[in-house]
Amino acid sequence: MQIKKKIEKLRQQIRHHDYLYYVLSQSQISDKEYDDLMQRLKGMEDKYPQFKTDDSPTVRVSGGILKGFKTVRHKQKMFSLDNTCSFQGLKDWDKRVHKGLPSEKVEYVIELKMDGVSASITYEKGRLIIAATRGDGQTGEDITENIKTIRAIPLTLRGKYIPDFIEIRSEVYMGKKDFQILNKERENDGEVLFANPRNATSGSLKLLDRGLVAKRRLNFFAHSLGAYKGVRIISQWEFFKRLNDWGLRFNPHSKLFKNLDEVIDYCKLWQEKRERLDYDIDGIVIKVNSIEQQKRLGFTSKSPRWAVAYKFPARQATTRLKAISVQVGRTGVITPVAELEPVECGGVIIKHATLHNFDEIKRLNVKEGDRVLIERAGEVIPKVVKVVNSQGKKTFPIPKVCPVCLAKAIKEKEEDVAYRCINPTCPAQLKRGLIHFASRGAMDIEGLGEAVVEQLVEKGMLRDFADIYSLGKEDLLKLELFKDKKAQNLLAAIERSKHRPLSRLIYGLGIRHVGEKAAYVLANRFQVLENLVKADSADFDAVYEIGLVMAESIVEFFKQKSTQQLIKKLKEAGLKLKEEAIPIKRSVLAEKTVVFTGEFRSFTRLQAQDIVRQLGGSSASSVSKNTDFIVAGGNPGSKFDKAKKLGVSIINEEKFKEMIK
Repeated sequence: MQIKKKIEKLRQQIRHHDYLYYVLSQSQISDKEYDDLMQRLKGMEDKYPQFKTDDSPTVRVSGGILKGFKTVRHKQKMFSLDNTCSFQGLKDWDKRVHKGLPSEKVEYVIELKMDGVSASITYEKGRLIIAATRGDGQTGEDITENIKTIRAIPLTLRGKYIPDFIEIRSEVYMGKKDFQILNKERENDGEVLFANPRNATSGSLKLLDRGLVAKRRLNFFAHSLGAYKGVRIISQWEFFKRLNDWGLRFNPHSKLFKNLDEVIDYCKLWQEKRERLDYDIDGIVIKVNSIEQQKRLGFTSKSPRWAVAYKFPARQATTRLKAISVQVGRTGVITPVAELEPVECGGVIIKHATLHNFDEIKRLNVKEGDRVLIERAGEVIPKVVKVVNSQGKKTFPIPKVCPVCLAKAIKEKEEDVAYRCINPTCPAQLKRGLIHFASRGAMDIEGLGEAVVEQLVEKGMLRDFADIYSLGKEDLLKLELFKDKKAQNLLAAIERSKHRPLSRLIYGLGIRHVGEKAAYVLANRFQVLENLVKADSADFDAVYEIGLVMAESIVEFFKQKSTQQLIKKLKEAGLKLKEEAIPIKRSVLAEKTVVFTGEFRSFTRLQAQDIVRQLGGSSASSVSKNTDFIVAGGNPGSKFDKAKKLGVSIINEEKFKEMIK
């Protein structure tokens, strides 16, 4: 029994620190201390499996593939909200509320309307027992295991007055920065991009691989009550206070107002401020505060009479779709693009919009010549929302061949939405591949940009990556873009690139599914490129960060004759084909996670990140409680502020230079 008590005490400690960090945005211990607590708990549970429980904090980090999603019936129906796009519509709703509650004082609680995915999370005796999607309102899909990967959601409620049973309605979402990181990773891996954060969130919750869901950085806000018993709650505002006591997040911008005029002023405020948030909102939700008044107002067949959503005016416009063109990416993905008659939308002139993929063209039933509605949300690429006037005649055909090289275009798997050109020497892939190869994160060849690559490929001077290293000054001077000094500078940059570490070369090769981090892991695992070339799928089993799909992609890439010829040419050109890491035991940065922010005098950010990796540490792009310290240069950005808020150690450039001597 003594062991069981020790294990439970550890769980309570970890839950307490999770609450401080994820709900209150505070931290009382360092990342290392937190990790040590988690490792101690995991070690004890492994040693005494009879005391392991399904609400333990270690459950969140467990892997596993789900077999599918069963259906779940909600205890209380999840209604959709009635909505209005005008302040007059809000006033009309307010009149109906007062008509249903004659001569009574009515207070309103407002919440930001998240553009995420609705979910119901059920607790019994304080323990999370099931989580489900909204579905049709009566029945949803069981996503419990995926919800458990979201650290902001407690597996066990904390505090006093825990209900016997309660359904917590919530919105699961992905932050804008995390969405950009995810899409950048997918772009690097040659995968189809998500259209927006909501689309990414929905797709993540439907994944069968829990480990992959955990990497998607999902978050949530609780917002409403479903069925409950064993607790008395008299108002929506009191419910929010209870959520806080129980360790559940609700949106910190929620407010309690005494009349509709205050509500409308708040709607106007957020209509202007919404882009400042790190998550998408598309309006404001207004609820009658009193639970007793809510019950008397009741429901229509679809919506509660005591709540309404004010939808922000959409940043939309209509225009004619002149043509549908297709682009070929560096991994061969063929993407349709809408060519539009120029139109102003959200303060920007729009000429092109994404159609995402050919399934989307079919779903929208869009044709060249149609008048279409386009939408622009924040900095996201404009998209075609729907056809408003069908004037086109011909359905756009799915291409059977690549529009650039005329090689066959196929779906690699039936469930894929993307069509790909299968010709590895396709000029379109070559151009984009060369730009990627020369990019700062890869071989960092300054001066080898899009315009230069375009001319070099068209004149037949570059047929693969290795041809870069056979360019001479006389070749460059034949191009319109080059004079003597510029040609000399590019040749010097090409020469410097020969000494980049193996990790940068692997990333630059553009292997499908292999991003910057995976390239670094591979370089450190195999040390020499030849070892990686000879590896088979079994050799990747022991590499934790490399999954089955990535392993198959790597093996397939190096099996190609064209790849083997390329590697031979790169070797002959004198490139560094090995990774030389400084032994971890000699470095103060060993196993440390470092974030850089601001401007540096002695090195670029990429150079600094390479130094950290060579010294046995890792470099992250964002600050979290797992960050050991950040290095702040001149004019540091939001990472600096977040580090101060989280209590992460901050050092300057000079201190960092001392550490790496």
